[in-house]
Amino acid sequence: MDSERNILKLLEEKSSVKQKVHKITKEVFAEVQEILGNKAKRLNAAISNTDVDISYEDSGDFDAKLKFSGDTLLFHMHTNIFDFEASHQIHETSYVKEDKMRSFCGLINIYNFLSDSLKYNRFNDSGFLIARIFVNTDRHFFVEGDKEMGFLFNDFMNQQINKEHIDNIINAVMEYSLNFDLEAPNLNDVKMVSVHEIIDINNNHKIKTSKRLGFKLSHETNNE
Repeated sequence: MDSERNILKLLEEKSSVKQKVHKITKEVFAEVQEILGNKAKRLNAAISNTDVDISYEDSGDFDAKLKFSGDTLLFHMHTNIFDFEASHQIHETSYVKEDKMRSFCGLINIYNFLSDSLKYNRFNDSGFLIARIFVNTDRHFFVEGDKEMGFLFNDFMNQQINKEHIDNIINAVMEYSLNFDLEAPNLNDVKMVSVHEIIDINNNHKIKTSKRLGFKLSHETNNE
């Protein structure tokens, strides 16, 4: 009976919090989709160069794509809820210490792809995770990302996500992507090509293309 009481307690407390976080994250992602769509329309109307295409599309409740010039940002909401390892700084805040359930967060990943990789189905090409947004039951949030993105949105105790914050996050990842240029790979990495790859290159683009090799988020680099 004690085990059943403990199960019921976990279901009523932890599971219900996770369900609420999922619902809130889904609401936030719907706002992300709305803002992306509006931004694409606004930028398209304002840009003077007609050769630069800015477009938005989504494929359901959990995915959205913003294409601008040679870049595409893919926004993906994970359907699971996450906690953090014991050493994570989130557990050091008085906000989480007051209520452990506040550390449970929904997750929205933001990936950067070359637009041609998606357009031509170049399955060997790589995209990069450039930022991820964590949102909890109180709509408090922080962004984990490279360079300035990790510093602009890291006040988990006090910041509640809203449309203004979402717009600022989207602007930051767009600027980051536009400044994150395609670099030619080292000759030694690509000089050997099989006959099969050359035969198939026009159909499947088998030679791997990515913006940069060895890209890591700043927190990953610091932990090495």
